[in-house]
Amino acid sequence: MPRRNVTAPVNNYRFYGPHQFPPPGSAHSVWIMTSDATDGPDANHQRPDGVTDATVEALGKLSEAFEVVEQARGYLYGFHRLTGTADLALGEAVELLSKAGHTEVAERLDREIVGRNVVEGRWTFQIVEDYDDGYYAEFKAAEKRAREELVDGKRHLYEAEMKEDRRTHGRRNHEALPPEGR
Repeated sequence: MPRRNVTAPVNNYRFYGPHQFPPPGSAHSVWIMTSDATDGPDANHQRPDGVTDATVEALGKLSEAFEVVEQARGYLYGFHRLTGTADLALGEAVELLSKAGHTEVAERLDREIVGRNVVEGRWTFQIVEDYDDGYYAEFKAAEKRAREELVDGKRHLYEAEMKEDRRTHGRRNHEALPPEGR
């Protein structure tokens, strides 16, 4: 069953689905009225007055981009751990080859590969540190700065509005907030 496009006035704010911005009262809008003042996002997830749909959408895309950077950072840490684990296992293989009488092979592996830089002058920990201190730190600060300038620092406004669009209001397990937030 396809999801319906819902425009929901909650706490005097209008929430639209992703990339769906019908004018209020249009034939494609369904208004959901509620008498429960807690049937909507908390104050930290409501757009400030005067913030446009275009701004929320743009910040949503910025947040999406930063989430990909976070995921890439996780892969980089995975690369770091896997490479370190491989180097330690290689050290054990060198010992076993030596004990098995293959000293020439063991010595060559030990000399050429064990402890080798993975890129010029760097082990993986140095790559991780460069990424964290450079690109990652700058991207994180820029994303936060944009939110502070445009929406009082509020996070995930786009997703909060998407949740309002996609959930079934008044239905169990479709609540706007966890029990402690209502």
